[in-house]
Amino acid sequence: MERRRPYVLLARLQDIRTEGKMSMAISYMDYTSPDLQFFFDVNKSNAFFTNSKNYINILGYKQLNTLGNASILDIFMSKGHYVEPHYHQNATELVYCVSGKIAVSFINPFTNKLYNIPITPGQVANVPQGWWHYEQATEDNTHVVAIFDAPMPEVILGSDILRLTPPKVFADTYCLDEAKWKEAVAPITKTVGIGPLDSCGKTRADGGFEAPYADEPEQNPYQGYGSPPISEPYRAQAAAYAQQQPYVYRTPPFPYAPYPASPYQAGPYQGGGYPQAHQPLGQPYPSFPYAPYGYRQL
Repeated sequence: MERRRPYVLLARLQDIRTEGKMSMAISYMDYTSPDLQFFFDVNKSNAFFTNSKNYINILGYKQLNTLGNASILDIFMSKGHYVEPHYHQNATELVYCVSGKIAVSFINPFTNKLYNIPITPGQVANVPQGWWHYEQATEDNTHVVAIFDAPMPEVILGSDILRLTPPKVFADTYCLDEAKWKEAVAPITKTVGIGPLDSCGKTRADGGFEAPYADEPEQNPYQGYGSPPISEPYRAQAAAYAQQQPYVYRTPPFPYAPYPASPYQAGPYQGGGYPQAHQPLGQPYPSFPYAPYGYRQL
């Protein structure tokens, strides 16, 4: 029998331990707690609402505290509407088509190639973590489920980048006419989510809609996926969040895990705070400043 050197066996043991960490979520949930949640109605958790045919619901650890390293967005769209350009700095997105038809588009940052992947019921398209992407419904009554490998997906939205970055920055950086750029982005006054918004006056002949849409009752302006309706306690926290400094390039400790990496670091997870989501090894992504009501999440 071949005798293996100790360091070879130790290396293999380390490989096995690493494989285990990459394949399962480590939870320190107290499963004897009376506050455990095993059921949730996703229909009651709205993230974005454009109108009765275009909206996004969410399920994450804030809605279901026994949920592991996973979360979903339940997306409903009509023809000609887009989930606006965005990226998820903490999660990969797997888009599963339930009904209708949708085109999933993204840019591969390593090749600068734009991909356009149409999917129909039963088909999926995968968007790796941190890649700029968007989705367009090409049929009415389109329903897709976006699945994430994080307990709550974080997001940076194109509408926020365009409306919050000073026009002079774009003009000076890209040699643009500042006045024309400012005029062009002036209609973007809030986070979009699914666009075009009903207030858009452009004719969308390709979608077969009348323009503009009839006004819909406006719901609470959620500031991110999974954010609850604005309440007094929530408002009280807004000022503190707004004063926090923007994030900069940084590499958090490896390995990433949705909960503390060691039972010695913290007690049973009770749902408090924001868990770090699993991320693979790779270049760190920058995060943008806090939104007015806190860290933007899907």
